[in-house]
Amino acid sequence: SSYSLSDAFPNPFNPITTIQYEIGEFGFVSLKVYDLLGSEVAALVNDVKPAGIYEVNFNASELPSGTYFYTLVTESYTETKKLVVLK
Repeated sequence: SSYSLSDAFPNPFNPITTIQYEIGEFGFVSLKVYDLLGSEVAALVNDVKPAGIYEVNFNASELPSGTYFYTLVTESYTETKKLVVLK
């Protein structure tokens, strides 16, 4: 069972980027975006998913330029990466 969170592409971006992730087994998956203060600004995935590779688009057109973090959380895996929104 393999888990991974890929770098968003493109990054930096305006206004849309794609995030790819892989989950190794059936279970609850959360993929959320946070600002520098740790406040949640977007919930991209919040669901039970079978094992597989997934892609999700993140549209930041409503957010100001800046640095954000996206975090993938499953029962047995957590990873966080950085996003940069340029307008």
